Amino acid sequence: MLTNFHTHCNRCLHAYGTEEDYVQEAIRKGVDQLGFSDHGPFPDHDFGFRMPYDELDAYLAELDRLKESYKGQIQIFKGLEIEYLPFYRPYYQKLLNQKGLDYLALGQHFYRTGKGDVKNIFFAASTEDYVDYAVSVAEAIRTGLFRFVAHPDIPFANLFAWDDNCRKACQIIIDAAAQQHTILELNANGLRREKKVYPDGQRCPYPYLRFWEMAREQDITVIVGSDCHTPGQVYDDTMETAVKLARAKDLRLTDSIF
Repeated sequence: MLTNFHTHCNRCLHAYGTEEDYVQEAIRKGVDQLGFSDHGPFPDHDFGFRMPYDELDAYLAELDRLKESYKGQIQIFKGLEIEYLPFYRPYYQKLLNQKGLDYLALGQHFYRTGKGDVKNIFFAASTEDYVDYAVSVAEAIRTGLFRFVAHPDIPFANLFAWDDNCRKACQIIIDAAAQQHTILELNANGLRREKKVYPDGQRCPYPYLRFWEMAREQDITVIVGSDCHTPGQVYDDTMETAVKLARAKDLRLTDSIF
């Protein structure tokens, strides 16, 4: 079965194509299940790179329409990729219980530190920040609100060398996923990004192989997600490459989050 549960659209202001464009492309590619997970808005603050809050209802209504229009051709699921901040927990529950979302995907680009600050992981000052980040991801996992963790290895887009903090951060996330039986996503979009020279050699920012080798040791369930930002990426050659990578690393793959 071909699936993708990490799909963006033009509402997030940095992707291209309407929801229907992605559905039509997915059907052309033979995708059986397509989950939309555009960057989730917050009701009282614009964290950037996401749909405006006043478009949320229109997004959900359009997905309901597409579910009906393409019934029998493809299964469509309504989701959001969103960061976890503890004080928004009632909002996440509202999204699932009142707004009718099928799932939330944890896409932890920013996080609350132990001191209560909100930081962006792409601007980590050192690998010590990775540990704070991992603690926030583990806290999110333990809420049970998230079907999967998108790109859990995204801190390794930073240019720091592997050290004990890196290992500790990976272990915190992997242990939480194992304990809660939460799926981790191997993200194909990282393979689309430009390779850079890191302390451990030239590579894409993620997937980060050391993380996935540690995940394999605990037999974590893994799903490959496209993280598509154009319709042509719904299930492209990079998705095939990511699936082959997961199999080569002997990860326990699933093709659905349900």
